[in-house]
Amino acid sequence: MTPNETADLTSITDAPVAANEAEYGEDTERKIVTFLLGKQTFGIDMSALIEIREWEDPTPLPSVPPYIKGVTNLRGHVVPVVGLAERLGWEPSVLHARSCILVVNIEGKHAGFLVDEVADIVSVADSAVQPAPEVEVTETSVIRGLVEIGQRSKESSDQKDLIMVSLLDLDKLSPTRHLDLAA
Repeated sequence: MTPNETADLTSITDAPVAANEAEYGEDTERKIVTFLLGKQTFGIDMSALIEIREWEDPTPLPSVPPYIKGVTNLRGHVVPVVGLAERLGWEPSVLHARSCILVVNIEGKHAGFLVDEVADIVSVADSAVQPAPEVEVTETSVIRGLVEIGQRSKESSDQKDLIMVSLLDLDKLSPTRHLDLAA
């Protein structure tokens, strides 16, 4: 990450992504970090991102849900590491050279999410974010919204393909959320 990108991390507000322009009265642009889980592209607001770390095995913990991979040390802070694919109800990610941990701030606490690879950092206008479709689920949806972004075509670097990115609601993915719901 370049010094300019690091500066961007501290200068972006962490206001929620709007489902439409009318909700906030203006059309702001946000930087979104996109990443892959299998063939699906997801995104989070860059204002929540603290660090992208190479994968290293975390220290396991007993008696935690299977999606909690363990904990790691981030400059003196103990950070839970969540297998994001498992947290979403999918098969566990297969570890490879591009696997990494996105360390994020959720409600003032740090958490790490194992992802298959980071894809890009893009600017997205609030008005471009579409609400997630209403489907019957057992818990509140972790998808904040959907947005189409251009991605370089594999056939030609001059051509862009549109891909659908699912924007995640980090508050609903908190590693301690299941404890909060049980209380």
